[in-house]
Amino acid sequence: MGKKWRWGVILDAGSSGTRLHIYRWEDAERARHGASKEELANLPKIMTKEKWTEKIRPGIATFGDKSTEVGPEYLKPLIDHALDYIPEDKMKDTPIFLMATAGMRLLPQIQQSALTREICFYLRRTTQFSLPDCNAHIQVIKGETEGLYGWIAANYLLGGFDYPDLHKHGKGHHTYGFLDMGGASAQIAFAPNSTEAEKHADDLKLLRLRTIDGTPTEYKVFTTTWLGFGVNQARESYVEKLQESYPTTDVDELPDPCLPKALRTTLDGTIVQEPPQKEGAVTLIGTGAFDECLRKTYPLLGKDKPCQDNPCLLNGQHVPAIDFDVNHFVGVSEYWHTTHGVFGGKGDKAYDFATYQKRVKDFCSQDWDKIQSKLDARKKNDAKYAQEACFKASWLINVLHDGIGVPRIGIEKGTAPGLNVSKGAIESAKDKGFLDPFQAVDDINGMEVSWTLGKMVLYAAGQIPPKSGDDRLPVGFGSNSVAAAAGVTPPDFQFAGSTWKPVGHSGGNGTASGGGDDDDDWGSHAEDLLDKAKERSTYGMFGFILILLCMLYFFRKKDRRTRLYGRMHTFIRRSRRSGGGGGGGGSGGSNRKGSGSGSGLAVLTSKLFGRPSGVAYERVMEEGFDVNQFELGDVDSDDNEYSDSSDGNGGASGSRFGRSSGLATPKINMERFNDGLLLVPPSSGGGSALDRSGLVVRTESRERLVPSSLSMLNAGRRSRASSPTRLKSPLIGSFQEE
Repeated sequence: MGKKWRWGVILDAGSSGTRLHIYRWEDAERARHGASKEELANLPKIMTKEKWTEKIRPGIATFGDKSTEVGPEYLKPLIDHALDYIPEDKMKDTPIFLMATAGMRLLPQIQQSALTREICFYLRRTTQFSLPDCNAHIQVIKGETEGLYGWIAANYLLGGFDYPDLHKHGKGHHTYGFLDMGGASAQIAFAPNSTEAEKHADDLKLLRLRTIDGTPTEYKVFTTTWLGFGVNQARESYVEKLQESYPTTDVDELPDPCLPKALRTTLDGTIVQEPPQKEGAVTLIGTGAFDECLRKTYPLLGKDKPCQDNPCLLNGQHVPAIDFDVNHFVGVSEYWHTTHGVFGGKGDKAYDFATYQKRVKDFCSQDWDKIQSKLDARKKNDAKYAQEACFKASWLINVLHDGIGVPRIGIEKGTAPGLNVSKGAIESAKDKGFLDPFQAVDDINGMEVSWTLGKMVLYAAGQIPPKSGDDRLPVGFGSNSVAAAAGVTPPDFQFAGSTWKPVGHSGGNGTASGGGDDDDDWGSHAEDLLDKAKERSTYGMFGFILILLCMLYFFRKKDRRTRLYGRMHTFIRRSRRSGGGGGGGGSGGSNRKGSGSGSGLAVLTSKLFGRPSGVAYERVMEEGFDVNQFELGDVDSDDNEYSDSSDGNGGASGSRFGRSSGLATPKINMERFNDGLLLVPPSSGGGSALDRSGLVVRTESRERLVPSSLSMLNAGRRSRASSPTRLKSPLIGSFQEE
């Protein structure tokens, strides 16, 4: 690839699996060259492709007690996938990160340290990726950090950073809030309105980025996490509370309103067909009562926990007041899967509480057998998603509306009227649902909304040189202290981990000697063009096969092939006559040029259709050849193909080269008569001439068709002309066939 590209690799080690992400962006110095004023004010343009992403299961935390196996037994397929796409000459300049989230946070600290240490050693031993600091590149990140990275990714893709004027939500606000929910934890990140930001300044994070022209940009963001509030952990807590709700331990069957009607499972969610015979085993029996499910999951929010720093949302944790007039949230991961999986309607864009809750009630009240009959047996996970859907929906509704306080669109107050946004921006946002208080998304403009993208945006921004060499404001994030507001880097500041020193930059001005901007540009687009070609290759192959079948069908009969051949032969002969000119020494070169393409087409047609009987060709030697130079005559053989060439002067100095040997092959021209062969060597003039034996020879500067009466004399005989030694003497009577 060209030198203009930078690459980055990041592994998201979650609770249920690890996903590899590869990102690419343009080198900052190259991006500045020829950029418009608007482009210079933007962040680096990060790109990725679906094929660059790969996921494996289970979660990396399963190797907590066998850390030495995590590299070769677990990570190797992901690393091999990355090596397939990162250019070899870019390896040493490509950073690699593995950042573990909630699944690893649940492990003891000693197991976390053993895993991260072994992962770093493995990557350093087996790859050449840039990994200068194990602690910075391989780590278990806090939930707050994960939420902040997600906030960066969402606003980067929505345009809140690059085009603030198009995203004015009122009160000087132009960014979007971010909600994420996985299997073990949930995060929230948003920029409070100006009043709340001033009131809770010490609770915010100071985030600093840098645009292409080196200008620093700052944002003050609140972010927090709720460990144990992911859907899987919440389900475990729910089942425990369900057991505790029955006063006796002798119960072996528990009604579960959060399961579809008549579905039977074990406590861990395994479907059972018959009541278990094992003593003490407990079976959950679905009742499909969704309203009751909502009531039983509500206590898990921890709204009754004491709040030490008002206001609080979930589990007694402090969160600044959310102004939903200006704070519009996008939700990813489980927010998307739970609203658009089993219950998603065709064409759904915005989240509507009333519509969503009705769909959930209708689904969960059905008998399990009816639900199961509609599942796709080829998709193994469909049954699992269906059995968990009712609980997940109730948990999401409680977290969104009773926990975080998102207005119930369709029932409660929605988007504030009179938003200060341009007409074009508001129409675009309405189409995506981003002017609502909440909207679940999976991707924006074709790119997945993942917190890993936020980390890579931060890293790429750190590679941009600051304006005038002023590095007092580094890229990264830390506490929003008074010192930070004054331009001093806080002590807990987490740097982007990148520098703005050029890596492999060719310099120069795009000339051939400077390393080649042209080469870089070609390399940067070659893969994209190849991908587009591959996308069309399947259709092209089907089209080719269809055309081939049609041709085979049409030419399956010999008479059709013969007719087509005759027409092509007539066309070739007329083309030669019209393009070859008259005979004679001066026009010999021209004639040879004209006949070259024609004879090539004749060979092709003879291969496809075979030569019809009664037609034979004789090549007569042209004027200007030395009488002592001979060339073997034309043969009807696929092994004797050659092409004609000329010096371009139209004279007799053109030469003939054989394809098989690459050398000119001497040729003698003979005509067969009843009394034997007539040798026809060339002479220096036109008309006729006598050779030493007194034979009459004719010379012509064009090819002519041998009369059918003469060609019949040659019937059944084929000359083998693979070697000039076959012709022992120009006076030999005939060619012998084997």
